[in-house]
Parts: sequence; structure tokens; C-alpha cells
Amino acid sequence: MNCFLNQIINKVTMKHLFVFLLLVFTQQTLFAEDPAHAELRQLKSEFEDILKKRDIDGLLNLLHPNVVITWHNTEVSRGREGVKKFITRMIFTDSPVVKEFHTEFDVDELTILYGNTGIAFGNSNDNLVLSEGVEIKSKNRWTATLVKEKNKWLVTSAHLSSNLFDNTLLSAAKSSVYFIGALSLVLGIIFGLGAGKFFFKKR
Repeated sequence: MNCFLNQIINKVTMKHLFVFLLLVFTQQTLFAEDPAHAELRQLKSEFEDILKKRDIDGLLNLLHPNVVITWHNTEVSRGREGVKKFITRMIFTDSPVVKEFHTEFDVDELTILYGNTGIAFGNSNDNLVLSEGVEIKSKNRWTATLVKEKNKWLVTSAHLSSNLFDNTLLSAAKSSVYFIGALSLVLGIIFGLGAGKFFFKKR
């Protein structure tokens, strides 16, 4: 009798153990991270390194030949050559628009994958110094589409955007308006007092 009970207990125990191991293995398989995400993290690191070095050719190699980029100023660049012309005009000429720049960008979540295509989005902290000496610090948003071709991930499109209602240029414009308004008020008071003294002196 005891031997029979031990056999039943052993069978039940082994059955439970098998079910437990099956569940663990299934969970690991279902929730295992797609290897593509590690590849995309490497791509992000390459972008960051290239931006620090201002390596325009290195940047172009990470872009798809038919890439389309919409910049913060709403200008659109098509293809690698179009991107190169825009960046050269903005940064690498004798009289560039941007004298210095520093960018740090982060992703909001893992890239949304559709086979060999992915959609990534996040924010960037940009610090620009224009040739006129104006410094712009802003937190912006970006969205990018990527495709894997010949075992390599490339950016096929990107859209960069800034907050229309809260940015450095808007704040500077507001400050200028307030300054001009205050200056006009002071000049108006001075002119009014001067005119008043002149008028009463004549009488």
C-alpha cells in the first residue's frame, strides 16, 4: 500500500514539475526580447558618437539612400546628398547658421517592429549657438522610421519638431516685446514731461 502511494505521489510531483518547467520555458520564449533591439541600441550609440565628432560622412552611412528628413525649420531634405547639402550649409560653411551644437537624444520605448521595419520616437535636448551669438536650448521631439537591408539598420525617414508655444526663440521674442514696450513707455513719459515743462514755461 505504501509503495503504491509513493508511486502516485512521485507521478504527481513529476507531473507538476513538468508543467512548471513548461510554463517557465514558454514565458521565456514569449517574452524574450527581439535581437533587433540590441542592434538598434548599437545604431543609437553610433549616432551619438558621430554627432560628437561632427562626422558628416559617418552620419550619411547610417541613412538610407532615399532618406527623407524634415528639420526643425520645416525644410525637407531628400536623399543622402540632400541631407549633406543642408548640414553643410547650416554648419560647415565660412558663414554658418549654427556655430556650435550639442545634442542628446533618448527613446521613449522599444522600437515598434514590423519585420525588417521599425518606428522609433523620443525626445532630444539640443543646445545651439548661432553665428550671431544667440544661444538656443530646447527640448524637442523626434520620430524615425528604420529599415534593415543587407543585415544593417538604416534610417529611412525622420521628423524633428519643437514646441510651438514654449521655446527659446519665442521667449526671446516675448522679452524683446516687453523691453520695447517698457522703453517706449519710459521715452513717452520723458517726452511728456519735457513737453509739459516747455509748454508751461512758455505760458
